[in-house]
Parts: sequence; structure tokens; C-alpha cells
Amino acid sequence: MTAQTPIMLVDAPSLYFRAYFGIPESAAKTADGQPVNAVRGFLDMLANLVRTRRPGRMVCAMDHDWRPDWRVALLPSYKAHRVAPEGGEVVPDTLSPQVPMILEMLDALGVAVVGATGYEADDVLGTLSVTEPGPVEVVSGDRDLFQLIDDARRVRLLYVGRGVAKLEDCDDDAVRARYGVPANRYAEFAALRGDPSDGLPGVAGVGEKTAARLVDRYGDIAGILAALDDPAAGFAPGLRTRLDAARGYLAVAPRVVKVALDVPLPPLSTELPVSPADPRRLLDLADRWNLAGATRRLVDALAARTTAG
Repeated sequence: MTAQTPIMLVDAPSLYFRAYFGIPESAAKTADGQPVNAVRGFLDMLANLVRTRRPGRMVCAMDHDWRPDWRVALLPSYKAHRVAPEGGEVVPDTLSPQVPMILEMLDALGVAVVGATGYEADDVLGTLSVTEPGPVEVVSGDRDLFQLIDDARRVRLLYVGRGVAKLEDCDDDAVRARYGVPANRYAEFAALRGDPSDGLPGVAGVGEKTAARLVDRYGDIAGILAALDDPAAGFAPGLRTRLDAARGYLAVAPRVVKVALDVPLPPLSTELPVSPADPRRLLDLADRWNLAGATRRLVDALAARTTAG
């Protein structure tokens, strides 16, 4: 594979959470009754992506820290509603055991997996998007990753918010059409609008249209805050009051939303194999977990890249 072969950067937690909730546990179990719905769905998603996008390179990013201390220090509400009573992230009891299964399957297949202490999968994806030669396709259902789109570097987001079968291939024009801001200003837009799923309160009374209008006029949060100090700036009185009251939040929120692009990562072999790295082990795992069909579909998709026109 050449350096110019597309690389697919996969937000693994985003996909396996969707797989878990998209396939009933009753539809995918081992012989002893252990649910494997997330594993099966994840493998089928990868098979679909490989078959339709034909990447030559692939990395699956993992959350080694789903709620980094440095983000919480900036904004204590960050993902606070998702913290389990005993600590850690709230994850369904029957999903947690399936994550190591997914990692074992990927290892036997020979697909690169990486995470980093103190960083989320988003940050790993962001770093790879600027360090790996393009073209780059980031696969995720996380809207925050719209900020990684860079037409000049040929970085796109394959947004799977409605599922892999209905993925949206997004460039900068797609973000502008959807939100009214360029991709490189999405973090400022999201900070203003807020995102309850991540514990970002946003600015009271500021929705998507107002957030887009502010970003379009002032460029970024620093520009907005500077304009607040200018009596001649054209803020409606109510909006000025709300923005002024949110100064403390706005001073830190963009740093929380922005994906890190400088995560220290180990050397990776990103080439996507055309056949499993460890066929015997893969077969054993597929048999043990009743995943023969999903495994075969992914193996066939990998092999088909060498024969497809």
C-alpha cells in the first residue's frame, strides 16, 4: 500500500456503543448465553466500511481516558452526568465484557488499535488526522469531530449518527450547510450552543442559529468576548447580557471542546491487511463467541479490496 492510499480512522467506542444498542442481545449470544451483540455489530460495521470505502490503512482509536482530568479541571460539568456512583463511566453491564472481545478480534485480524493515557479517542483521532498522510476518513457518530475536517489536507468525516448504512460523507461545505459555520470553527460554535450529552451548558438562550451568526461575525470566542467590551458592537441588549454572564464559561469551553492534535502516540503499523494476521486464532475466537458469520463478512471484505475494480 502506498502513502497515498486512504487511511480510515475509526472511533471504536462510538461504533461499538451504536452496535450494542442497535442489535438486541437476544439476537447475538455465545453458546453459554453471553451477549455478543456489540462485537457482532462492530465487525459488521467494519465490513461495511471496508467494502464500500476500500481503505488501505486503518486505525481504531480507543478511550484510555473517557473524561480526562485536564478537561474536568477546566469545566467540572464535563460528562459529569455520565459518571457511575462507584466512579468510572456508566456502561451497560453486558457491554463492558464485550470490549476486550473486540480488541482480541482486531488483534487477530491485524488491525491497529491505539489509545493514550489522559486522552479520549477523539484526541487520538485528531492527532492521527494531522500526522498521517492523506486522504483521511474519520469514522464517528460524535459531532465534535466535524472540527477535524480539512479539505486542503483531504480529511473528511464519515458521520454515522444514523448508522453506518446511512453514513454521511462530510467535507467543509457539508458542515457549512448543516450548521452555518466552517469546520474549523465548529468547536466555538458548539461551545456557544452547548451539548447536554457532554455536560456543556452553552450560553443561555443561544441556539444553533445565534451561535452560527456570532461565529460568522466575530470569528471565534476571543473575538466575541473582545466585542462585548466595545459599546459600539451591535449586540441586542439581552444577548449582550447573556454573553457577559457566560464569560467564565466561554473562557474555558473552547479548550474543552477542541480535539487535541498533539497526543503522544507509539509508532503504528497502519496498513490494513488483506488477510488475517493470525487466522487460526481468529477462527478460534469466532467459534468460541459464535461470530463466524460476522468474521467471515469482514475477512471477505478485506480480501475483496485486491480484486475490486
